[in-house]
Amino acid sequence: MAYSETVKNFNRIRDDMRQFYVYGFKSRDEYTKKSGRSYDDERRRLESWLGDYVQFRQTPEKKTVFLSIDSRITHHNPLYKAWKTKSFTEGDITLHFLLMDILAEGTFSLSEIADRVDEMLSEFTEPKTFDESTIRKKLKEYEKEGIVLAEKRGKTMYYSRPPMEELPSRDVLDFFSETAPCGVIGSFLLDKTEEGDDLFGFKHHYITSALDSEILCALFPAMSEKRMVTLKLVNRMEKDLKPEEVVPLQVMISVQNGRQHLMAYVPRLDRIRSYRVDYIVSVKTGDVCERYDELLNTFRSMQSHIWGVSTQGQTGSRMEHVEFTVRYRDNEQFIHERLEREKRCGTVERLDGNTSRFSADVYDVREMFTWIRTFLCRITEIRFSNEELEQAFREDLERMYRMYEIE
Repeated sequence: MAYSETVKNFNRIRDDMRQFYVYGFKSRDEYTKKSGRSYDDERRRLESWLGDYVQFRQTPEKKTVFLSIDSRITHHNPLYKAWKTKSFTEGDITLHFLLMDILAEGTFSLSEIADRVDEMLSEFTEPKTFDESTIRKKLKEYEKEGIVLAEKRGKTMYYSRPPMEELPSRDVLDFFSETAPCGVIGSFLLDKTEEGDDLFGFKHHYITSALDSEILCALFPAMSEKRMVTLKLVNRMEKDLKPEEVVPLQVMISVQNGRQHLMAYVPRLDRIRSYRVDYIVSVKTGDVCERYDELLNTFRSMQSHIWGVSTQGQTGSRMEHVEFTVRYRDNEQFIHERLEREKRCGTVERLDGNTSRFSADVYDVREMFTWIRTFLCRITEIRFSNEELEQAFREDLERMYRMYEIE
C-alpha cells in the first residue's frame, strides 16, 4: 500500500505520537505493536510533519532517531501540524463549498438546498449528485460543529450560516495558541491572519499538550453543562482499555512539566482523584450530575491542601503535617521571599532576621519532597507527622551523602 500522509482517526496518530515523540523514537525492532511496514509508514508520516526537527545519530549498533526542538527559535508548536492533516474525498470538498456558497445567500430548507445543489452541479462538465440524505447528514455534522445554524419552523428545519466574528489580533492568537489548553484552535485562526513578527518566545515550551486537545474539547463542555462522563483509559498493565465513570471538575496544568490532569469525582471510590489527560483515550458525555455544585465546592475547599494533584497520601484521606526551618545569611533575604513566592499552600513565618519556618497540612507530603530538597543546605530542622515519610526522606539524604562521599 502506498504511503499516505492524510489521516482520519486522530486517536491512532495520538498514540503514534506518544510512542515516537513522548517516549522517544522507537527502532523497528522495538516497535512490536504492528508490522515492519506499518512502522515505516507511521515513521514517515511523522517525519513529513516534523522533518525540520528530526535528527539522526549513528552509533556502532544502529542509527538513532530523535527530535530536537530549540524553543529559542521555535515559536509555534510543531505538533499542531498533526491536526491540520486530514483526508477528504472529492465529494466532501465539493459539497462543503456548495453548502457554504448557498447558505451565504440566506436561510433555506433542506429541500431548497438540495435543489440548489443539483442546479449548481449541472454546470459541471461531469456533474456529481448528492441525495437529500447525504446533504442532511453533512448539515447535521456542521450544526454540531457550530458551522451551520438550524432552526425549526413548524415541521420544517431551516439552515443558515452564523454571523462572522471578527478575529482577535495576531498577537492575541500568537500567545493563546502556545499557552492555553486547546491552543490548536488559536493556531487554526492564526493561519487565517496575515503573516507578521512573532512577539513571544518561551523558555519552557510544553508542546506535547497539543496531542490532548480533542480530549479537552470533550471535557470542557461536559464541565460547563455539569455532566458526568465515561473515560476510556490506557492501562499499562493490561491490553484492554479501562472505562471509568466520573464527574469532571477541573483541569490542572503543571507549570513545571506542562502535564495536564483532570480532577474528577469517582462515584465508584466515593472520592476526588486525578487522571493524567494523556492517558485518556476517549470521553463519552453522560447525564447531568445533580450533585455537581456540591462536588465542585468540595474540591475547591480541598485545593488549599493539595500541593500537586494527589488527594490521598499514605494515610488515606487524612491530611499530613510538614514543617521545616531554614537559616540564611544577611545578604540572602531572597530565601524568605522565595518561600513566600513558591508556597502553593501553608504558611511562612519569619522567626528572626535570618530564620524562617514553613508549615503546611497537605493530603500527600511526598509531592513536596522535590521542592523541600532545594532548601537542603539551609534547613536546620524538619518534621513530618508521618514517621514513615520522614524516614524515607532521611534515607534519601543518606543515599545522596554516600553518593557524594559526604559524612
